[in-house]
Amino acid sequence: MFGYRVPAPDQAMLISGGRRGQGGAPFRVVTGHGKFVLPVFRKVRFLTLAMCEAEVSETCVTRQGIALTVRAVIAFKVGNDTESVVNAGQRFLSDQDQMSVLTGRIFAGHLRSIIGSMTVEEIVTERQKLATEVLETSKTEMAKIGLIVDSLQIQSIDDGDTGYISAMSAPHKAAIQRQAQIAQAQATQASAEAEQEAARNQAEYSRQTAVVQAEYSAEVDRAKARAAQAGPLAQAHAQQEVLAARTELAERAAQLRQQELVAEVVKPAEAEAERIRLLAMAEAERMKIQAEAAASHDRVALDRMIIDQLPQIVKEASAGLANANVNVLNGTDGLGEIAAGLVGQGLTILDSVRRNLGAPDASGRTTDRNGTTGAGQGTNGRVEIE
Repeated sequence: MFGYRVPAPDQAMLISGGRRGQGGAPFRVVTGHGKFVLPVFRKVRFLTLAMCEAEVSETCVTRQGIALTVRAVIAFKVGNDTESVVNAGQRFLSDQDQMSVLTGRIFAGHLRSIIGSMTVEEIVTERQKLATEVLETSKTEMAKIGLIVDSLQIQSIDDGDTGYISAMSAPHKAAIQRQAQIAQAQATQASAEAEQEAARNQAEYSRQTAVVQAEYSAEVDRAKARAAQAGPLAQAHAQQEVLAARTELAERAAQLRQQELVAEVVKPAEAEAERIRLLAMAEAERMKIQAEAAASHDRVALDRMIIDQLPQIVKEASAGLANANVNVLNGTDGLGEIAAGLVGQGLTILDSVRRNLGAPDASGRTTDRNGTTGAGQGTNGRVEIE
């Protein structure tokens, strides 16, 4: 809009003309908002509020008389308050680059002053102390020109060709090098131990891996062997079961056949043997009864029957004399002896018949057909004719 001006966020708008600013300043300060400005009767200028930088490279002499070249960087800006903006605007509005030049000069002076009261060892080892003292001593002067310092950094400290700092640092360097060597040796030893441990672990791992692989291979081989034997073993078990079944079947068949043989042969044979035994017992009993009957038969009738047959027996015995050549030496007595002999032979034959029939002989003993007597051994009579 015509006549309406707005400063940037990092700027302060300075309006001159018309009434004066705060504290009798020749301009009014506007920050953070816009304002109507009459184009002809008012004049507007802008002062930067952004961060600025100043570099300082100054040769300073320490309390020991050693010259040091100190390089530092200062970060500063215009203060945010109206008084700081007015002070900075009155000094740097026409040439704002002068803020860095003036700031560098101010800090160079303070650096020379403070370093002159310090030793090299203090400057080198206590840089932060040096920066703090420089900031404290320059704060009042910077405030007068409307500037504030955010930070001061000592970048480098150089003693040129004197070698003081190097000599000062030699023991520390030696100690550091010694510590570094010790650390390096320890690191090397630790590295070697770590490598050896790693090698041992690797060897142990390799051994365990080999053992596991061997066990796995053995297990695989056993599994393959079991698998290879599974078929024959199963077939052998099946054949064994078949043989066992066949054996059992054969045993049952043999038992059945044995039972059949017992039923078909043994039992009938036993029955037949029992029948024969019973028949034999009956026959024996019958013969015994007959023998007892024959023994108890009337002896007189038996003797009579034998006597009735005696002439015929003698006749048969004398028939052998028909063709015999008989010489009678003593006449009538001799014929009598021959007749007596024939009768004696007839009696002997009678006794033999009795023994064969189981009848008692003339002595009262019973003789069986084999010639064995009940009371003793009998003597068979013999007729000898020449």
